[in-house]
Amino acid sequence: VQLQASGGGLVQAGGSLRLSCAASKRPFSSSVMGWFRQAPGKEREFVAAIDWSAKGTDYSDSVKGRFTISRDNAKNTMTLQMNSLKPEDTAVYYCAARKYSGIYYVAREYSDWGQGTLVTVSS
Repeated sequence: VQLQASGGGLVQAGGSLRLSCAASKRPFSSSVMGWFRQAPGKEREFVAAIDWSAKGTDYSDSVKGRFTISRDNAKNTMTLQMNSLKPEDTAVYYCAARKYSGIYYVAREYSDWGQGTLVTVSS
């Protein structure tokens, strides 16, 4: 599946942003989807994931309660609603996809990646 992430930008601490990921070229509804982020000088880290049915989701401890992942299989899109943003959320955010069911937390387990969108949170 081909992925296109969008929605990043500059926001003040405490603000909100909504990231979107548009998918094409493979049945989106059969893909497990995830968001990862990578800050300068750091490794890519798991943020959130959602299974094909949208009934299963999970989040990293650092974003739990502030971020919400969702998907619309009819529109081939996935979103990440980010609230109460903190400066430490600053990173390039990537959407990712893979086949089969379940929730996956490791970047190498995903086969398809979007190009990334930059989120900058100022203090």
